[in-house]
Amino acid sequence: MSREPAVYILTSELKTVLYIGVTSQLVARIWLHKNNVVVGFSQKYQVHHLVHYEVFDTMHAAIAREKQLKKWRRSWKDQLITENNPQWLDLYDSLL
Repeated sequence: MSREPAVYILTSELKTVLYIGVTSQLVARIWLHKNNVVVGFSQKYQVHHLVHYEVFDTMHAAIAREKQLKKWRRSWKDQLITENNPQWLDLYDSLL
């Protein structure tokens, strides 16, 4: 399995909750979220829909972007998602 640093945003079915994470193996990490293997926030709030992701050359850059996004207002995050995924579709299958 290849390693590609990435930041991702998950949402709940009703799109009321957002979760921002960072990983070096995006497909595997999203699978863990979708199957409730990741205990904590994403499991508690059922955030299983991948609506945005960004791939980076280094993990350092991915972590910096994750920290930046986590400081953003909700409206800015919504706008970022809508610009790249207007229907807020689950992008997981497009990764496979």
